[in-house]
Amino acid sequence: MFKGSIPALITPFRNGIVDERAFQALVERQIAEGSHGLVPCGTTGESVTLSTDEHVRVVEMTVEVAAGRVPVIAGAGSNNTAHAIELARHAKAAKADAVLVVAPYYNRPSQDGIVAHFNAISDAVDIPIVAYNVPGRTVVDILPETVARLSKLANVVGIKDASSDIGRVARHAALCEEGFILLSGDDPSALAFNAAGGTGCISVTANVAPKQFAALQNVTLQGDFAAARKIDATLYDLHKTLFIEPSPAPTKYACSLLGLCTDEVRLPIIPCSDGAKAKIKAVMVEAGLI
Repeated sequence: MFKGSIPALITPFRNGIVDERAFQALVERQIAEGSHGLVPCGTTGESVTLSTDEHVRVVEMTVEVAAGRVPVIAGAGSNNTAHAIELARHAKAAKADAVLVVAPYYNRPSQDGIVAHFNAISDAVDIPIVAYNVPGRTVVDILPETVARLSKLANVVGIKDASSDIGRVARHAALCEEGFILLSGDDPSALAFNAAGGTGCISVTANVAPKQFAALQNVTLQGDFAAARKIDATLYDLHKTLFIEPSPAPTKYACSLLGLCTDEVRLPIIPCSDGAKAKIKAVMVEAGLI
């Protein structure tokens, strides 16, 4: 259902508001360059600083422009279960194909609390759910045994795992229900993730190099890991440099160099420093992107 290169889309801003024209062009570019799916309103989309109206509009635009050509997994995460349900309902109304729901952050729930959170969303909204584990941001970690419990819920169909623990791929496959979708949330280890049994990556790098990252995913899914290593070698420095300062500021600056949008971000994220900009530009030149 969901596989390959699935960019976690940036949300372009201009003068403090969502730049709808730029966003629509970004979506069209992603599809033209071979991306296999789209995630609006994820972490890279600065979802936590979007108003609910902005969030809903960004999801609607993604679905409208995609027009069924690739699946849309709409961000619907919150540390407030009621708000996550609200966002999931909006995503379903917009005809998104699924929702991406992060583990509740800040609250630090127990593993039972995490299951209860996802169970409440699954019961409230009939839409496929991809759980998102990113302990570096949320503090809590969805343990493999808990992922197995989630896989038994009616609507939870997969996980985006950004733990960087490649050993979990096989563990999840062994513990979870048959057909449970395993997606990476970490670009530098995406190749290894697929080699271990994963089937794709919800990617930051794909914002900047969609054609290259889609090619990487295509050859891994074909089992050609020699070809994948060659492509990944051209992207590895980019993967790292896009996190040289708090994300998504580096990615937005890189996209601005491509003429796709401004580098404007929302507080508490701030624009890249001059030093970071120089490094980002140098890496993009090295990768043949500019």
